[in-house]
Amino acid sequence: MEQKPKSEGKCIFCNETFSKVAINRHLQKHLQEKAIHNKPGKSLLLKIELSPKWGRAGYFLSLWVDGEARFTDIDEFLRAIWLECCGHMSSFVNVANKKVRGGMWDFFEAEKLLDNGQTEEYEKMMEDAKGEIPKSRKTKDALYKDMVLEYQYDFGSTTELKISVVAEYLVAAEKNIVLLSRNEPLKILCDNCKAAPAAQLCTAHQWGEDSMFCTKCAKKHTKDCADFDDYASFPVVNSPRMGVCAYTGGSIDKKRDVVFSGKN
Repeated sequence: MEQKPKSEGKCIFCNETFSKVAINRHLQKHLQEKAIHNKPGKSLLLKIELSPKWGRAGYFLSLWVDGEARFTDIDEFLRAIWLECCGHMSSFVNVANKKVRGGMWDFFEAEKLLDNGQTEEYEKMMEDAKGEIPKSRKTKDALYKDMVLEYQYDFGSTTELKISVVAEYLVAAEKNIVLLSRNEPLKILCDNCKAAPAAQLCTAHQWGEDSMFCTKCAKKHTKDCADFDDYASFPVVNSPRMGVCAYTGGSIDKKRDVVFSGKN
C-alpha cells in the first residue's frame, strides 16, 4: 500500500510550520506586508505540486516570483530543486488555453495574420492555440491570479507538475525567484521493517510491496535482489522525481532534500 505521509512546510519569514493546505494562506499575510514597503512592480505567489494524477501528493513548493522573471527562470529553478537528471526537455502549458483553443476560428485568424505580414503575431497565436507558453516570455505578461499551468519535465519518463497562481502583488519580489516554503522531508518508513526511515529505493521492485528500505534493510535486500546493486538502487530524496530515470537529488536547498530525521 502506498504511504501517504503528512505534508508540512516552514515559512521563510517566521520559521513557523504549517500544513500544505494552510501554508499559502499564511504566506499571503507576509507578502501583503511586503507590498507596503517593497518597490513598485509585479510579483506572484505560485503553488507548485505534483499533478494529482501521479499520486505522491505531499510534495509542494511555494515560490514568490518577480514579474520580470521569465519562464526559463522557473524552469531552471524547478530543475535545480526537484527534477534535473539528464537534461530532458520541458514545457509550460496554460490549462485554460489547452481546453478551449485550436478551433477553425484560430485557423482563419492565423491565416489573416500571415497575409498581413504579421509574423510575430501569427507565431504567438499558434503557441496560444497549443496552450504552450514560450520560456522566453516574462511572467508578468502571462500569469494572473487563479491561473493554472501544467509543467512537464521529460516527455518519456514524465514528471508532471501543477502550477497555481495563488495571488499577485503590485510590488517587485526581492529577487527573480524566492523559495518561501517547501515540504519538509516526508515521513516515509521502510517497507520491510515498518519502523525506520526509508533511505534507499529499489526501482526493480517499485510496484511491489517492498520498494523502500532503511539502511539496515537495504543491506539485506542486496542479497535478495541482484538488480539492486547493479542499477536499481536510488536514494530516497525530497522530490516527486524520486526513483525516476537517473534522478538522485537536487542541487539547491540540499538541507531539506534528505531522508526525514525520524523525530517528526
